Amino acid sequence: MTALPLIALVGNPNAGKSALFNALTGARQKTGNYPGVTVERHAGRLILPDGRPAELVDLPGTYSLEPTSPDEQVTRDVITGVQAGERRPDALVIVVDAGNLDNHLRFAGELIAQGIPAIIALNMIDMAERDGLTLDPERLSADLGVPVIPTVAVRKRGVEPLKDEMLTLLGKVATSPRPLSDDFGARQRQARAIAKAAILKEAPARATTQSIDRIVLHPVAGPIILAALLFVMFQAVFAWATPFADGLDAGVSAIHDAALAALPPGIFRSFVADGLIAGVGAVIVFLPQILILFAFILVLETTGYMVRAAFLMDRLMAGVGLSGRAFIPLLSSFACAVPGIMATRTIEDPKDRLTTILIAPLMTCSARLPVYAVIIAAFIPARNVLPGIGLQGLVLFGLYLGGIVGALVAALALRRTVTKGRGMGFMMEMPRYQMPILKNLLLGLWQRAWVFLKRAGTIIAVTTMILWALLNFPRVDPASGVSQVDHSIAGHIANGLAVVVEPIGFNRDISLALIPAMAAREVAVSALATTYAIDNQDESKRDQTLGERLKGSWSLPTALAFLVWFVFAPQCISTIAVVRRETNGWRWPLFMVAYLFALAYVGAGATFWLATYLGL
Repeated sequence: MTALPLIALVGNPNAGKSALFNALTGARQKTGNYPGVTVERHAGRLILPDGRPAELVDLPGTYSLEPTSPDEQVTRDVITGVQAGERRPDALVIVVDAGNLDNHLRFAGELIAQGIPAIIALNMIDMAERDGLTLDPERLSADLGVPVIPTVAVRKRGVEPLKDEMLTLLGKVATSPRPLSDDFGARQRQARAIAKAAILKEAPARATTQSIDRIVLHPVAGPIILAALLFVMFQAVFAWATPFADGLDAGVSAIHDAALAALPPGIFRSFVADGLIAGVGAVIVFLPQILILFAFILVLETTGYMVRAAFLMDRLMAGVGLSGRAFIPLLSSFACAVPGIMATRTIEDPKDRLTTILIAPLMTCSARLPVYAVIIAAFIPARNVLPGIGLQGLVLFGLYLGGIVGALVAALALRRTVTKGRGMGFMMEMPRYQMPILKNLLLGLWQRAWVFLKRAGTIIAVTTMILWALLNFPRVDPASGVSQVDHSIAGHIANGLAVVVEPIGFNRDISLALIPAMAAREVAVSALATTYAIDNQDESKRDQTLGERLKGSWSLPTALAFLVWFVFAPQCISTIAVVRRETNGWRWPLFMVAYLFALAYVGAGATFWLATYLGL
């Protein structure tokens, strides 16, 4: 029996190949794996206009015939006819995004040069037209030397003309591959020239996008603009949040005072006022800072700038052995390391992925912000170093920058030792700029606020209650003059741990906060608030804020060392658990915990002794 003609769908990711595959094959599909690899093979039967069947295979999306992943390797091998268990296609349907010709035509040129009879499916033409783009398929066909059929796969528009051209293609004989220029830039410029010639009308928004990109993606101006945006973001966290945070703090204080007034003296009043309210309230007051930070991140994402930031960071990341694919998971880790680590599943290279997992906890997640905020507000003066540049925001920016630099240095060290391997290339598409939708922005902030408040009502509340119990038992006679904290179970534990952390400037109270903070970093704030509330027998000082109490108990070198500790320390059980799940064992989670705690210890100690030496 003669084998059916084989037609391959091929193109860049997100070009609509899968939708076109479904439109052409319907329910006549089957899925399996290519021999010897885990890459899935999607194939289906296509009925041609003359009634003959043909086999249609949907190849994995790729940006080039120079593979950087197993998926892309399969695509290259099928096109060149060297894939085990697969014959070379008789024809190619090259799927191109009509709204993104500049990027897609370069790869299309590579495919056409292979000599296999080919046709261009100019897909998502309706989206391009909606955005004000008018194309000339005939001119595009003439320049490329292959038929071009406009399609809208999701509506099956253009499917029948595409089948007609497929039938014609199957009557042609493949030719020898044409050599391609080794100059990637030259091929890209040629693709842009062809795309420009095919554009009859372009909306002002597209021209505006290109004009903006010439500035924000400039090799010199681009990084400066990115750094300036990040700087403004961290300045705003303190400058804009202050009145809202003060309002929340006043509300928490009022509730605390009301509880003290309403409840009779005793253990239950201490539990409610000094445990729940003082502990949980100390964290909740930092909700404005967290929301302002996320507002900036959401705006950068929805406007389309975040992808540009990834592009700018790609070169820097390549210098430490990572690809640009690692940027998005690391960026996600600024919100929380857990989804960031899970997002590394998009990284095909196993060593590249493992490295990204191991450094993701160094990205300053939102859970660190309450810790940073309370220490900075207590010890760093609220003054401007330059007009519009506050010292507190500058310190916060430095802490975030310290985490980023630490991650890059760690990545470089890991790629040269335990995760040694060759870095992989990375390509990305730039979306058009757009104004953020206020409704979506507010919804995103509400979801973030709800997650934070839910966390405060569960993990933080539970750990605070446990800590309160450990701090209050066994009870000490108030008339004895003995500190309740020193006499308690938690106090004895903290005194034992203090021996280890005293060389880096930490005291008993910090030792006490570090243990429950393993549940969630924010708990360090509630733990300190609960400790000082219980240990403070002076009623005249009950109205003092946590910051005021810390300032009266800690030195500036100790405070700075505490900040540096939280830059590096893996104080999060959830993060450790997800690393264990993603690496399928305890080897790498334990390695991560060991090296991060070592970094935290050395970094905090160096900071403490340097600050002490300088007389700070």
